[in-house]
Amino acid sequence: MARRRQGYDGVVLTAPVTVPYQRYSIDTAHFWIARALRATLDAAGLKPLDIDGFSVASFTLFPDTPVGLTQHLGLCPRWLDTIPMGGASGVVALRRAASAVQAGDADIVACVAGDTNQIDSFRKLLSSFSRFAMDASYPYGFGGPSANFALLTDRYMTEFNATREDFGRLCVAQRANALRNPHAVMKKPLTMEDYLTARPIADPIALFDCVMPVAGAEAFLVMTEDEALRRNLPFARIAGAIERHNAHVDDPIQLRGGWTMDRDELWDMAACAPGDMDLIQTYDDYPVISLMQIEDLGFCDKGAAPDFLRDRDLTIDGDFPHNTSGGQLSAGQAGAAGGFIGLVEAIRQVTGQAGPTQVKGARRALVSGFGMINYDRGLCTGAAVLEAA
Repeated sequence: MARRRQGYDGVVLTAPVTVPYQRYSIDTAHFWIARALRATLDAAGLKPLDIDGFSVASFTLFPDTPVGLTQHLGLCPRWLDTIPMGGASGVVALRRAASAVQAGDADIVACVAGDTNQIDSFRKLLSSFSRFAMDASYPYGFGGPSANFALLTDRYMTEFNATREDFGRLCVAQRANALRNPHAVMKKPLTMEDYLTARPIADPIALFDCVMPVAGAEAFLVMTEDEALRRNLPFARIAGAIERHNAHVDDPIQLRGGWTMDRDELWDMAACAPGDMDLIQTYDDYPVISLMQIEDLGFCDKGAAPDFLRDRDLTIDGDFPHNTSGGQLSAGQAGAAGGFIGLVEAIRQVTGQAGPTQVKGARRALVSGFGMINYDRGLCTGAAVLEAA
């Protein structure tokens, strides 16, 4: 039996930044990561050599590596990490960086995720993403994740009597949130009629169920609370965090994730419950995944998310604020930075720095990550509870 996880007392998150997204970019991933690093250092009044830990998540950095970036960006860390976990990368980066600071392996860690989006970036990514996908999906015409998530969405609808309106409710609310986020790439209101009549992509998935790939980057710093206080930086405390990989391998199709294995420990570590959250940020490459996270993290029973959300307002001013920046579905998916967007927004929220997307009185936030769709399921899951100082 696994030992009880150590908490993260004394370690905090600060200096959250978003480099505004672009639909396409001729620049490299280096450019976007460098901009995010510079922005988070500037926000904290730091210079590159002031950080001694560096964590990177990126899909399009190849052929370079985080090691190469240290020279390119003038860094000299004594702790270095790369997080190849897509939508789970933010929570995983947080956990590993916090543990490094606790252990004394680093004093200040910069966690950065960024990707470019050139005209053929997605094609190149798919061509080398997964041996499973090459062997088992592509020969049958599955050119990307939409077909996989169409199967999952169809099964979820059949199993739990969910409707397209149930997914649309989430998408429409996130678009309303995105309209208050100056960085969001989606600038037009979305109605339920717009959602339901959108062109099909892979039945039952249609246009507004899918994220829009963009170029961009996100970043934050991890340091001791004493360091943040000394520098007079607003910060968020880590009340609890979990990660799990390749969970429930015997499930014939993925209708639950690894959160179910660790959520009790998460809530115990955080000394609170789902109902205590002022807002939640779920990973939302497709709306069915958000519903799955809401269930698996204990906000409602399995299969009950459609009913649960029908009675709630998911907008910034509502009673269940969800993906307050607009999430990936309306703000855009900047590659691996899609695993950071909710976390960076949550840090802003509980430190009162979210500006036009600020949830009034926000003091606790749940962030959930999901990543690496490998043939028939996402392999990586994570979640964290953040608290105001």
